[in-house]
Amino acid sequence: MPYVNIKITDDGVTSQQKAELIKGVTELLQKVLNKNPATTVVVIDEVSTDNWGIGGEQVTVRRKKS
Repeated sequence: MPYVNIKITDDGVTSQQKAELIKGVTELLQKVLNKNPATTVVVIDEVSTDNWGIGGEQVTVRRKKS
């Protein structure tokens, strides 16, 4: 039973995009590893940009600088 955890920031990802990720990852595991889609679990965790850091600073801060 494959378990895939996708972590993304919570800024502007639509329900449709998340559905496409879940479907695509499930199909990829079936195609590449011959895993059963019925037992494949995909979880998407949305993380606030305040709680996501790159290079020692919050993504929120980095994006404000851009």
